Amino acid sequence: MKIKDIMTKNIASLNSNDTVERAAQLMKEHDVGVVPVCDEEKVIGVITDRDIALRTVADGENPTQQTVRNAMTSTPVVANPDMDVREAARIMKERQIRRLPVIENGNLVGIVSLGDFAVEEKLDHCAEEALCGISEPCSPKI
Repeated sequence: MKIKDIMTKNIASLNSNDTVERAAQLMKEHDVGVVPVCDEEKVIGVITDRDIALRTVADGENPTQQTVRNAMTSTPVVANPDMDVREAARIMKERQIRRLPVIENGNLVGIVSLGDFAVEEKLDHCAEEALCGISEPCSPKI
């Protein structure tokens, strides 16, 4: 099965000059935890709810003034629509990420998440395997 068979095609995106507040509003509106950041249709980063918590709230930044550029994760790991879902699950496991923007000809065409694997009966083992790797603890900074 290919990523294009399970990815979400209609997704919201942000401009790097948008505010972190706008990112949080989009997440709430679309009930998502990540929003791709684009320069036109080219993905230049992603901003996650975790990015907002750690790079804005925990640092005492003002989300109405801080730009997405300053809180986003740059150079995100991406997939392409023709990638096999097992390959995407392997990448998610190895990189400990739950979502992959899907790029075709340099443009954003969708997003695939761990949840997309989980709801496909044939792919629930991919979700389980990826989640095991994603949930593996990192060395804490103590």
